[in-house]
Amino acid sequence: MSTVSRDGAADAPDGGMPRTPDRLRRRASRLLSQLTVRSDRLINDGLARVDARKWHYAVLASLQDFGPGSQATLSGRTGIYRSDLVGVLNELSERELVERAPDPDDRRRNVITISVEGRRRLRRLDKELDDLHDELLAPLAPAERDHLVQLLTRLLDHHTRTS
Repeated sequence: MSTVSRDGAADAPDGGMPRTPDRLRRRASRLLSQLTVRSDRLINDGLARVDARKWHYAVLASLQDFGPGSQATLSGRTGIYRSDLVGVLNELSERELVERAPDPDDRRRNVITISVEGRRRLRRLDKELDDLHDELLAPLAPAERDHLVQLLTRLLDHHTRTS
């Protein structure tokens, strides 16, 4: 059990140096930021073990859920900068997970489509991410996990609309 010193810092349970001041542990912004760092590391490392990246997943999921699109459309759907998206699409194309074809309405741009192999890969990545999220959210019961996702979605939607 930790104790709190006069300056508001929580002492470590083993009597060592203070962990984090309670006033910082009560700040949602700090907690979200620190959890984001740990979450990114867990997801990036887990996907790397299966030779994938989070942007691969984002593009494949977008194509599967919303259908073919131009690079500009995919950039908007996934939040990947257009300049970064070119490299992601090159990687996916080399692995035959997406197909590029000239846009019949505008030959200057390509339409990107998920391939049959891309659909298979997406299903495998879904399973991998499910396992990684189980690890990330291990301390929470299933109902708590669902509630957390609902709350985070509401916050993100609010701040996306207002920015």
